[in-house]
Amino acid sequence: MNQYKPSSHPTAPAWRYAAPARLLHWLLALLIVVLIGVGWYMMEIEDDPGSAVYFMLHKSFGLVAAGLVAARLLWRFGHRPAPLPGNVAPWQVRLSGLTHGLLYLCMALMPLTGIIGAALSKRGLVFFGLTLPRWFVPDHDLAEQYFDAHGVIAWVLVALIVLHVAAGLKHLLVDKDGVFQRMG
Repeated sequence: MNQYKPSSHPTAPAWRYAAPARLLHWLLALLIVVLIGVGWYMMEIEDDPGSAVYFMLHKSFGLVAAGLVAARLLWRFGHRPAPLPGNVAPWQVRLSGLTHGLLYLCMALMPLTGIIGAALSKRGLVFFGLTLPRWFVPDHDLAEQYFDAHGVIAWVLVALIVLHVAAGLKHLLVDKDGVFQRMG
């Protein structure tokens, strides 16, 4: 499963990801952080007047994120990244592969659980004010189960993002091995 293998040459350069991969990475990074922040905020004001706009924006940008995740997965399946430099420890290579795999899994499950939960909710799925056709009969209890899963995945995703950022900063500031610059 690990797509990353250290280069056989100890001084091999850490080649950059292709421009589409870098663009999708940074767009999704920004969007995911904003969506998680708005998601947590809207849960705090759920019953307040005017909160509906936050839910509509969260659902709308969540659908945008779902499309970007799909594009990123399609790109990734067709374009393997260059191997990590040979001086990256094998345990770091394995941890990187595991972390990336879990990030992709969470990025796929996060919008999926949100979309299904919204589709099962009374209000349905909304895209920038436009109510989308119903796929399911509203079911409050089932919608809440999907929203609960959505919330758990958010916490797992936050933990993975913190690990990912910490590893990137370690490569940039401590190791200075060019790994960080692959996505820069």
